[in-house]
Amino acid sequence: MTTAMEIDACGAQHCETTAAGVLLRHQGIDLTEPMLFGLGSGLSFIYWDSKNMGFPFLGGRVKPFDLTRNLATRLGLELRVQETTSPRRAWENVVVPIDAGHPVGLQLDSYYLDYFTSKVHFGGHIVAMHGYDDHDAYLVDTHRQGGAVSTSLTSLAQARAARGPMTAKHRSFTLTAPRNLPSLPRQIVPAITACADVFLNPPIANLGYRGIEKAGKLVRTWLQRTDNPQRDLPQAAVLMEKAGTGGALFRNLYRDFLGECAQLLGSRHLRTGHRLYTEAATLWTEVAALITKAGESGDVQCLVQACTVLFDLSHIEREAMQELSRLGSEAPNAIRL
Repeated sequence: MTTAMEIDACGAQHCETTAAGVLLRHQGIDLTEPMLFGLGSGLSFIYWDSKNMGFPFLGGRVKPFDLTRNLATRLGLELRVQETTSPRRAWENVVVPIDAGHPVGLQLDSYYLDYFTSKVHFGGHIVAMHGYDDHDAYLVDTHRQGGAVSTSLTSLAQARAARGPMTAKHRSFTLTAPRNLPSLPRQIVPAITACADVFLNPPIANLGYRGIEKAGKLVRTWLQRTDNPQRDLPQAAVLMEKAGTGGALFRNLYRDFLGECAQLLGSRHLRTGHRLYTEAATLWTEVAALITKAGESGDVQCLVQACTVLFDLSHIEREAMQELSRLGSEAPNAIRL
């Protein structure tokens, strides 16, 4: 017996905005993926390395699920989150809303999902579930992973029960929209200024613009950081460009968000931020290409060049965020609300 609902199963580029989009479109709210990403204050940066990691990681977004929380706050959505250590209770938390006709978001480890061809543990992956039968669960994932997909109930249970970095305890969630959504233009300014404030005032040196600067100092050592540079450096570049980032380490998504906002609000600060993030997106793709070339050729000069670009990016993104942080002080009549 199959339990499933009619749903817009259009997969986007990033997993969390894909899931949020599915849940919101089911209630008649259709926002672009860049707008979801930006309203969720999703942009960030982290240079992550530790003794138990095989190779450093460059991240370009906030922690998993923070984007969904931020988005719910901005749009006045009711976010109901359930977590449990019980697999039986975890399944009940999913089937009850689905049986009632509501899709559910799930945070899990993508390693165990049947349709994932790249078997890498990532406990912060998020999908939307809209149905099930005796053997399979019906999900919506990113366009790259197939959009409307299915996985066995056994694999889903393993993915949800996984423990490790960025995992959650069988986390499931639903979003419920209020009868009257708050004015979208009025939510844009606080979403942008909140994102800029965190980026400009990182608590530690490997976050925000300081983290990009730190990457500029350390990426040149990456050939010595691994016994297999032909594998690890190109893989790091793939994670920057293709692993659900929308390209350019999420900067393409944020660039497009700022472009939409500039059209809506007509702010000179937004136009400047959009111009700077357009430049930054191009440079991040250049960094990824240089890292790939360094891994394939073993030429350290490619990494030296990448580091120079990263220093430039630290300055460009700092300038962009400083400009965007001034949105909150701009005269109201200077912004079309």
